Amino acid sequence: MALGGANYTEIDEDLHSRQLAVYGRETMRRLFASNILISGMQGLGAEIAKNLILAGVKSVTLHDEGAVELWDLSSNFVFSETDVGKNRALASVQKLQELNNAVIISTLTTKLTKEQLSNFQAVVFTDISFEKAIEFDDYCHNYNPPISFIKAEVRGLFGSIFCDFGPEFTVVDVDGEDPHTGIIASISNDNPAFVSCVDDERLEFQDGDLVVFSEVHGMTELNDGKPRKIKSARPYSFTLEEDTTKFGTYIKGGIVTQVKQPKVLNFKPLREALKDPGEFLLSDFSKFDHPPLLHIAFQALDKFVSDLGRFPVAGSEEDANKLISIAGNINERVGDGKVEDINPKLLRNFAFGARAVLNPMAAMFGGVVGQEVVKACSGKFHPLFQFFYFDSVESLPTEPLDPSDLKPLNTRYDAQISVFGSKLQKKLEDAKVFIVGSGALGCEFLKNIALMGVSCGVQGKLTITDDDVIEKSNLSRQFLFRDWNIGQAKSTVAASAAASINSHLNIEALQNRVGPETENVFDDTFWENLTVIINALDNVNARLYIDQRCLYFQKPLLESGTLGAKCNTQMVIPHLTENYGASRDPPEKQAPMCTVHSFPHNIDHCLTWARSEFEGLLEKTPAEVNAYLSNPVEYKTAQRNAGDAQARDNLEQVLECLEKEKCETFQDCIAWARLRFEDYFVNRVKQLIYTFPEDAATSTGAPFWSAPKRFPQPLQFSVADPSHLQFVMAASILRAETFGIPIPDWIEHPKMLAEAIEKLIVPDFEPKKDVKIVTDEKATTLSVASIDDAAVIDELIFKLELCTKNLPLGFKMKPIQFEKDDDTNYHMDLIAGLANMRARNYSIPEVDKLKAKFIAGRIIPAIATSTAMATGLVCLELYKALDGGHKLEDYRNTFANLALPLFSMAEPVPPKTIKHGDM
Repeated sequence: MALGGANYTEIDEDLHSRQLAVYGRETMRRLFASNILISGMQGLGAEIAKNLILAGVKSVTLHDEGAVELWDLSSNFVFSETDVGKNRALASVQKLQELNNAVIISTLTTKLTKEQLSNFQAVVFTDISFEKAIEFDDYCHNYNPPISFIKAEVRGLFGSIFCDFGPEFTVVDVDGEDPHTGIIASISNDNPAFVSCVDDERLEFQDGDLVVFSEVHGMTELNDGKPRKIKSARPYSFTLEEDTTKFGTYIKGGIVTQVKQPKVLNFKPLREALKDPGEFLLSDFSKFDHPPLLHIAFQALDKFVSDLGRFPVAGSEEDANKLISIAGNINERVGDGKVEDINPKLLRNFAFGARAVLNPMAAMFGGVVGQEVVKACSGKFHPLFQFFYFDSVESLPTEPLDPSDLKPLNTRYDAQISVFGSKLQKKLEDAKVFIVGSGALGCEFLKNIALMGVSCGVQGKLTITDDDVIEKSNLSRQFLFRDWNIGQAKSTVAASAAASINSHLNIEALQNRVGPETENVFDDTFWENLTVIINALDNVNARLYIDQRCLYFQKPLLESGTLGAKCNTQMVIPHLTENYGASRDPPEKQAPMCTVHSFPHNIDHCLTWARSEFEGLLEKTPAEVNAYLSNPVEYKTAQRNAGDAQARDNLEQVLECLEKEKCETFQDCIAWARLRFEDYFVNRVKQLIYTFPEDAATSTGAPFWSAPKRFPQPLQFSVADPSHLQFVMAASILRAETFGIPIPDWIEHPKMLAEAIEKLIVPDFEPKKDVKIVTDEKATTLSVASIDDAAVIDELIFKLELCTKNLPLGFKMKPIQFEKDDDTNYHMDLIAGLANMRARNYSIPEVDKLKAKFIAGRIIPAIATSTAMATGLVCLELYKALDGGHKLEDYRNTFANLALPLFSMAEPVPPKTIKHGDM
């Protein structure tokens, strides 16, 4: 049985833009060609399937022979009460298919044979015995080409993952970071050679890295493109393992770029790895002794289940003792890897929760395993090698649990009750929760909270707020939204989707931004009634505001964030931990204004300039014109009162727009665009190199054009150059839009556009002698104040009054606001055109429209896997926050990078304590 089907090999950039920013086109194409099997459709299987379907693999086959039980509803978001008794795989198909119609989803409901595995690039098993796993993994390991095999399971508050991607697996990109670069300041003629770089930005090189050189003047032997090894890497220098004594003497220039090396991994099959597991991936240094013990515990559980045909019963001391005894026997047979302390207390907790799949554990592991499948299919990022064990026993209630409190109550929360007891379940149900934000994190939190039963009791209430609406690019990870929801309010759609997961959820959706201006909505009473606040935000300022409110009202705040494959979580617990605002990241380094405007040395500078020019020409100037035309008297008075360089600039722009550069026909717009090209990429550059010739020196006698400055060359316009034509086309279309001029159909025909351009006469340019060009890196404005701004302003106003007499009645312009996510509006075409022509002036490598969109559109890279993991980790903390009574050392803050993979968990920092008198 298969659904879906339209598997587009062309990447839908509107849908996948945030994911493309993480993976790149090549990885996405490999994903689109991958067929995945997921066996075991309880909570973990559903989470893995969701993440892979959102990522856009070719097909996902769901395998499960069992039927849905009420028990499964604790962790599986696709099941509802009406699915009880149906086959798990069949009951999952429809809701999973809604996530992405381009993925083919099919089901298998009978016993798997190992031969069936040959249809897949990667297979994931979430509920399988070790005996069967070894048989299947042997087949996958020895198949040609090998099939990537993953065994993952979550048992109560414990989880494990094993990966085998074959005897020789090539990792194409170990960390997903762009190659690091540096701008060279000097290179010595030595053995080994010493290279120093400009102190513009710290070097990120490490000893042993391979690098290539380009654009080096003098010591040109280094420009041969050969990778060379470095050592003694420092923030602004390194040593090159090369004898340069006989090379030419370094004169100037040069860029050094890291060469990323592929890495080959030799995975062991499960049969061998069980006996010789190698190093375990650690997540929490305070539990360094847990992974070896859990390696034995999961094998002991497997033997328990195969002997008795069932899982240990929650609260049964007899079952727990039996599991502890099996673990002891396995430990005796291990030999070298024997565990010193079998830790019966930990194993007892493991036995009690063994049958339960908890939603937060499934969400966290679903993120990790989903990412491992992406690695297996693409070679992008470093795989988990090979075992990962995790536990969150500190999430258990602080009070000892009575076995009778763990008994099933015939509700959808029975699995969760078997771990935490019915008392904590009641606290979850009665909680009053505020989720701020309903984007990627918000959707995942809503799903988790609905499954956990938080705010699902008579006393409970969940409030969610978000002032944003759904866009197409959200659909690749904000999984509660569908394409028919585009344009609707995020919080409303997400709230009704969460209520369909659990109809008992008491939820109110608001569309208010939380800030000082909405304190009449979120008033003191609102805050005082809350039990806990969960942030699902995408900016620091909003986080700081919420943090201040939580601090003031002494409410726990659970904070998280993601950036590509990275995620972090922070717990803010009154009187126990420091607050979010107590430690700040350093502000992002901004390029000086003169660098962006006259001396760019990377594509980011070119794109920053392009975005600024776009907004000036198409948004700010038309808005200034409208401000003047709607109330000329008030506008003129305001500019006279200001009487500064900025007022003068405003008036000059308005006058230019309505007089010299006024467009009445589309041909005028083409002329304007062609003259813009000449001004930006020819005349300004000629003026710059006239003012500062190539041999110019600074006041200290040093060469003016020394690194990081790059000496520019003017361009020569040609209708034979498609990028020149593309620039004129985008600029003239947008100019016409601002003047309300109809756009003719022929504009998109290069031949006809070229003919229209060739009719134009472009005046020759003569550089001027006394032009001031700002070179001071500390300057904040490019306007130079003149002796008598007031007189100039009066003259400009006089000219403006004359030219407005010629305007048609009711004339208004249409300012254009930059919109990055519409590929048909020419906004990104113009910005990429501006940036690339400028890059060409300065011999900076150009970028395609997509890369330009990431940088100029300030797109934050995002994928579903790291989001799911972050929210799973936060919800493990939510158990603690709602139970109350946990100590500081029970809480965990996490930083994780799924690309490496790295998991770093630590207890939060306590708040600063101030002593005052005897207080």
